[in-house]
Amino acid sequence: MANTTETQPPHQVVIIGGGFGGLYAAKSLNNANVNITLIDRRNFHLFQPLLYQVATGAISPADISSPLRSVLSKSKNTKVLLGEVNDIDPQAQKVLMGDEAIPYDTLIVATGAKHSYFGKDEWESFAPGLKTVEDAIGMRHRIFMGFEAAEKETDPQLRRAWLTFVIVGGGPTGVELAGAIAELAYHTMKEDFRNIDTTEAQVILLEGLDRILPPFAPELSAQAETSLQKLGVTVQTKTLVTNIENDFVTIKQGEKISQIAAKTVLWAAGVKASPLGQALAQRTGIECDRAGRVIVEPDLSIKGYPNIFVIGDLAHFAHQNGKPLPGVAPVAMQQGEYVASLIKQKLQGQTSLPRFYYVDRGSLAVIGQNSAVVDLGFIKFTGFVAWLFWLLVHIYFLIEFDNKLIVMIQWGWNYFTRNRRARLITGKEPLGNYTSEKTREMVNV
Repeated sequence: MANTTETQPPHQVVIIGGGFGGLYAAKSLNNANVNITLIDRRNFHLFQPLLYQVATGAISPADISSPLRSVLSKSKNTKVLLGEVNDIDPQAQKVLMGDEAIPYDTLIVATGAKHSYFGKDEWESFAPGLKTVEDAIGMRHRIFMGFEAAEKETDPQLRRAWLTFVIVGGGPTGVELAGAIAELAYHTMKEDFRNIDTTEAQVILLEGLDRILPPFAPELSAQAETSLQKLGVTVQTKTLVTNIENDFVTIKQGEKISQIAAKTVLWAAGVKASPLGQALAQRTGIECDRAGRVIVEPDLSIKGYPNIFVIGDLAHFAHQNGKPLPGVAPVAMQQGEYVASLIKQKLQGQTSLPRFYYVDRGSLAVIGQNSAVVDLGFIKFTGFVAWLFWLLVHIYFLIEFDNKLIVMIQWGWNYFTRNRRARLITGKEPLGNYTSEKTREMVNV
């Protein structure tokens, strides 16, 4: 009787989400003896840290987007599926996309987060956030239509409302948006209009805490505020937003309540985890924090399910210093690489495996042309050198070479000309109550 050898099928790894965490996990498993299925509802990886530049017309969406199939084309063990996972069956070890069930041996959930309005979801139509390409294009539409509508407006008070831009949230995204809009108004477009003076625009940055850029060292926060003020941005800290509607932002500063008439309000104040975290919690009984993030074990798996890992913005990892890690790209990248390494070690039969440890290599935020703040822990610096460092880091981490080259050329051109070539108004997004009599009456009170 002839001997027969049964070939065990390769280990099946399913990754949900093609952001930084999911993509870095897939790329790190390139040479492993596994079959990978990467599922995303978009067919591209988006470099989110530069979305604000799309929103302010500096670069185009394609400059910071890379097709997932192209990025992973040389990973022959990886299959990309376009679709949205609506449920997970941990007992059957399957993920569900509509009527389709995809089996897994190891599951990596990296579906990220979206903007949060802290229970005031009705504010979203008045104050859009910035997480997707569509968000950025819609925001770009609002920003540039603000100037266009002001050019046609004859009522001085309504014109002032059109030229008032309020950014809610003084974290890196809010600071970067405020600085970029100020540059548009006070430099890039100041010669472009005939009926308005764009340098009369008001760019107002609101922050609830006592300083902007709270994760940074206090001296860097102070320097960032000074740089924004030099650009023309009005920074208001210790300011809580209590309502947004009818082109008015209601704020509370101590006991004082006031309103800002603004046609363009942009949200950069908070995030909440993707809904898949709650679906996973319902299926497994695990806990989520108030923002919907899944509380993970020291190895990024979930309690009771050592073959399910949650990484990136969806993960609440507080095993390092008692505080959850920030929702930034470097955290997701390192977690993706760590889980990939863990899978390979497990397949080799290793049982004593290290816990995840995040190496914080620093924080960066750009404020405007030639101005940024950098905190590398052992050294902190600001100004032109910080801006140049920020630029090089972001160019380095763009996924594909052609994207790096295009963005480098665009930034070089913008630097010398102060121009923004992607100032396109596209789409049919309504601009709110732009001609409402109620708004006109309220502004004229």
